[in-house]
Amino acid sequence: MNRRQQGFSLIELLIVVAIILIIAAMAIPSLLHARIAANEASAASSIRSVNTAEISYQTAYPSVGYAATLANLGGPAPCNPSPTNACLLDNTLASASPGNGSKSGYVFLATGLNPVNNVNTQYTVGASPLTYNMSGIRNFCANEDGIIRYNPGGSGSTPVNNAAACQSFTAMP
Repeated sequence: MNRRQQGFSLIELLIVVAIILIIAAMAIPSLLHARIAANEASAASSIRSVNTAEISYQTAYPSVGYAATLANLGGPAPCNPSPTNACLLDNTLASASPGNGSKSGYVFLATGLNPVNNVNTQYTVGASPLTYNMSGIRNFCANEDGIIRYNPGGSGSTPVNNAAACQSFTAMP
């Protein structure tokens, strides 16, 4: 009795699996790079949102000046505006500080600076990747001048929180 088998041999299946693995090895780094680029774009946009919120906060609460912390710009829903919870940012961003959480792979820190008669006359907001080279590469920051800056080689996981360090970063085009 001559029995004829149908299907693929083990060698043929191994060749197909090897080809799939080679294609995956070429595609995965591109996907990681695309995710890093998306996270960095989100971080820069979030810095811009904080800049806008800081200006609105200073206008709404002139006796306080700029917000002392990022949490002062947000607030839980339903939100009742006050100097401690101004409801100007969504709570995801307002609570994305080191040790509390992240937004799109970045942690953020906003600090009211240079108090004159208990009124913050300056601020610095910074963003750094939660995991360097996995969630992002560049650190971002801005001051009350509204210019978003970045550090292309920054590997620190703590966002910038002073004006001098932020001024040393490169301005975004």
